[in-house]
Amino acid sequence: MSPLELLDRLVAKELQADLSGVVIGREIIVLGETSSTNDAILQMAKGNPKEGLVVFAEHQIAGRGQRGNRWESAAGKGLCFSILLRPKIDINRSPRLTAWAAKAVADTIQNELSLKTTIKLPNDVQIDGRKVAGVLVEMRAREKAPHLAIVGIGINVNQSLQDFAKELRGQAISLAMALNRQVDRQKFAVAVLRNLGRTYREAFGS
Repeated sequence: MSPLELLDRLVAKELQADLSGVVIGREIIVLGETSSTNDAILQMAKGNPKEGLVVFAEHQIAGRGQRGNRWESAAGKGLCFSILLRPKIDINRSPRLTAWAAKAVADTIQNELSLKTTIKLPNDVQIDGRKVAGVLVEMRAREKAPHLAIVGIGINVNQSLQDFAKELRGQAISLAMALNRQVDRQKFAVAVLRNLGRTYREAFGS
């Protein structure tokens, strides 16, 4: 990473301090590299952590999207994270979680950065018809307890056009590309998590 990118590293303690008193973000872990944050949080779920655990990764080497697609993100330039939730919904209602997370991300982009977003169902957030974020929800059934839901979110933040594979350059965009300036990832991550926390409470009563 360049010196500028090192300065823009996510810091778990600072993120958590800015989110005191909330469910989503009550515990935050930042990994340097992992296969995918969904996989990482599933492993952590075996220890029965509290609802609202958030795991970020500066680099995913096997990030996943819907229908088995690969989610690619240059190291230290996007926001790749997963949230552990225990919503009191039937497992076949998981599309509600996808819709909630996509809308929360889209609204945060509009409110924080004044960029017009649209949602391409079921899980893509777009700017000018190009994908800027995606959501992947995976649920695990449990007996006599609320089901586990892992909500994985990827947001293209500070990538340049060259950071995307050639075949994706006409389909992908980052916030920095849309704004023609870099975005403070730490500050934007806090804004996204705050909005997710507020709207999760409203939508799922947690």
